[in-house]
Amino acid sequence: MGAPMEGAELKAWRRVERERLVALRMKIAPTERRALGRAIEAHLTALLREIAPRILGAYWPFRAEFDPRPLLARLVEEGVGIALPAVIDIKGPLEYRAWRPGERLVDGIWNIPVPQAREIVLPQAVLVPLVGFDRASFRLGNGGGYFDRTLAALEPKPLAIGVGFEMTAIETIYPQPHDIPMDVIVTEKGVRRRAA
Repeated sequence: MGAPMEGAELKAWRRVERERLVALRMKIAPTERRALGRAIEAHLTALLREIAPRILGAYWPFRAEFDPRPLLARLVEEGVGIALPAVIDIKGPLEYRAWRPGERLVDGIWNIPVPQAREIVLPQAVLVPLVGFDRASFRLGNGGGYFDRTLAALEPKPLAIGVGFEMTAIETIYPQPHDIPMDVIVTEKGVRRRAA
């Protein structure tokens, strides 16, 4: 695993590792991505039936992330409320805004769509996209720190469900005090629950 890293060294390592993992994900052929997506969706569907959140925090896919939109449309039909995250302060937590397919979206940070209507809700579970993840259930994200700040701020804390591809599993992200582990990680291989 190597010696622990911190500070500037860790920041540089995470930037390089993030670029490597995003490039790996973006190389997946469209037909393979659809097959992996179907497997992830099947595992997520089973998990969500088990935990039965009234409101699920989701995300809009970015740079070849797993696309949850077909699953979200089906969940809405089943009566689950959906919320999408919006950046309101680049140094603060995200806010979750209620959303249904077909409702107006506007460009947010990095041109990721967010609900135009600002109906703020508190999800019982949130889907969190993974750039990478380690065996201790810590995630490597896009580098903004938004999900860590959000999970630290929300009360009561929602169940954090990391969603990504098995090929982006790494030994460790060298977690720091501000890093919050996922409660569950879902990939095409199945569902991993973090040990208590």
